[in-house]
Amino acid sequence: MGRKEDHGRSEGGTRGQEQTLTRTRARIESPRPYKVLLHNDDYTTMDFVVKVLETVFHHGPAEATRIMLLVHRTGIGVAGVFTREVAEERLHQVEQLAEAEGFPLLCSLEPE
Repeated sequence: MGRKEDHGRSEGGTRGQEQTLTRTRARIESPRPYKVLLHNDDYTTMDFVVKVLETVFHHGPAEATRIMLLVHRTGIGVAGVFTREVAEERLHQVEQLAEAEGFPLLCSLEPE
């Protein structure tokens, strides 16, 4: 009941001054995508490349075959596009599988 209303005053007690609050938005940039590339060679079998595309990159049989044929015909093909960390992990998986099977399949990364 005995409330006193104070119009026109800021919290600091100074009449006529206004405080302006500004919000700044932090700009979060998306991580740069990297392409995982498979390179053609004369020794790695087409079946093995399809297997790698299906198991490491989770492509279906038709898409894996399409990419394998692109690699075979042009010398290089994109197996997938990922963040750098994921791309590096996939590259290591390909290298390990190829080494275990005795194939010299070359895999590399490139910024998209």
